[in-house]
Parts: sequence; structure tokens; C-alpha cells
Amino acid sequence: MRVLGKTLLGSAVIGALLSTSTAMADDDQVFGWVENATLQPWDITVKAKLDSGALTSSLDARDIELFEQEDEEWVRFRLKLEDQDSGEVFSDEIERPLYREQTVRGAGGSDDRPVILMEVCMGDTIYEEQFSLRDREEMIYPMLLGRSTISHLGLLDVRNSFLQEPGCDENSQVVPHDPEDDQS
Repeated sequence: MRVLGKTLLGSAVIGALLSTSTAMADDDQVFGWVENATLQPWDITVKAKLDSGALTSSLDARDIELFEQEDEEWVRFRLKLEDQDSGEVFSDEIERPLYREQTVRGAGGSDDRPVILMEVCMGDTIYEEQFSLRDREEMIYPMLLGRSTISHLGLLDVRNSFLQEPGCDENSQVVPHDPEDDQS
């Protein structure tokens, strides 16, 4: 009888844990491993790869140049992105304050990249996130969303893509960047 009691109790605990896990999953939005994202404030829709192997998000940028403005470090760069909705190429020079610098190490050595804060619409929410700037012309996806961004979105379903359409407007919730989330 005692063993049966433990088995029933164990089953009840496992059942409660499973229902809690399912309830949490039901509350979160689910994103695929590739999604359309809208870069704000320009409303440029680009394909973004959600990459749980990367920590920081990355954005295709050309002609990257660091400079000083009013005693602060800034970054000037050119975006060259094809809008997925219109097919038009957006190619503007952008200036943003330098948030930090990041050293990326890989098989080919190390690479120092500037990191800026940018707003991106995913689903129906605008997120202010860190993006390292890199020439991604040879890459399939002009935007890569790393774990820091994915952790704000919800759940990642690596078996599917294009589960959420960006649908932000002037009334959309904006989630500001939280410096406490920063990791090197």
C-alpha cells in the first residue's frame, strides 16, 4: 500500500508539472527558425534566422565606420536590405550611438564588431535589441536573431518557419532594452 501511495503521489506531481509546463507554453508565442521581422522605424520587412547558437543578434551592414559625436562613440553604416513585402531595396546611411563592442571568435580567427540598439517588430511587439553590425551579403539571411532576443519572444519551434507575421503599428507594445540582460 505504501508503494502504491508513493506511485500515485508521484503521478500526481508529474501531472501537475506537465500541466504547468503546458500552460506556460500556451501563454507564449511560438516562432519558427525563420521569420519575417520588420526593422523599425523604416518598416522594412526582412527574413530573420532565429539562431539559438548565437548570443547577440546580427544585422547586415556595409561601410561600417566608428566616429565621435559630442564626446560619444557612434557608428555610421549603410543598410542594404530588400523589403520582403515590396521587393524594393532599402539602402540608407544610418548613424547610431555605439552601445558596445563585441569580439567574435570562430574557426577563421576573431573579429571585432560594433553593437548598436535597434528596434525590430516580431509578431505584434516591438523589441529594442542589441545588434552586432557585420557585412552579411554572402549570408542567406540579412538578420540573425540570437538567444538574447529569442528569450524575449517566447518559444522557438526549430521544425517550422514563418509562424508569426510582423504586425506592429503606432499602438504596438514597445519592450525597451534592459541593460541587466547584457552578457558578453
